[in-house]
Amino acid sequence: MKKIKLLQRIVDEGVVAVLRGETPEQVVRMAQEAIRGGIKVIEVTMTVPFALRAIEELAKTYSRPGADPSECPAIIGAGTVLDPETARAAILCGAEFVVSPSLQPQTVALCNRYRVPVMPGAMTIQDIQTALELGVDIVKLFPGNLFDPSMIRTIKGPLPQANLMPTGGVTLENIGEWVKAGAVAVGIGSDLTAEAVKSGDDTRIARKAAQYVEAFRAAKR
Repeated sequence: MKKIKLLQRIVDEGVVAVLRGETPEQVVRMAQEAIRGGIKVIEVTMTVPFALRAIEELAKTYSRPGADPSECPAIIGAGTVLDPETARAAILCGAEFVVSPSLQPQTVALCNRYRVPVMPGAMTIQDIQTALELGVDIVKLFPGNLFDPSMIRTIKGPLPQANLMPTGGVTLENIGEWVKAGAVAVGIGSDLTAEAVKSGDDTRIARKAAQYVEAFRAAKR
């Protein structure tokens, strides 16, 4: 049941903050600001040095592994997971979901074994069909900047059962188009954090996060 509740929370919230940084401390600060701005689904990428430290600290504070996902202030997951070993390490540190840039069947199998939502990246109909056959509930359409929102409808022609989350290239200007085209959620990366990193003002993340949340909700109305 917890996996179902986690998936429902991801879909209900709709916006996933994809966070990269130079240190785990920086990523924790980014996550805190994103959550303050209203984004409640946080993906810490494994490209961050000592990323597991950030996942563990954030999970203890926000998602409290073992608690009902609907009652947690936020849920914390791991991104850029390339193999099952990394997925298992992240899960043991408190990651509640796993995201990959590509479809890696062994990673999907491990996450299914532990009933953890896994969202592998895919670009083709073949990849998406294979992901569905492996038991994936949400497929990450990546990189999203290679497509436009009409791609969602194109995919849903032969695969109407596919739940798609575009990541990369989603902006405040086009998020509404992605949602109205049928995206169940969207991943927001550098556009959320770039201004803050450049200026050194982390509070800009909260302001941008609030804009993304409002734009997503407006598109869903």
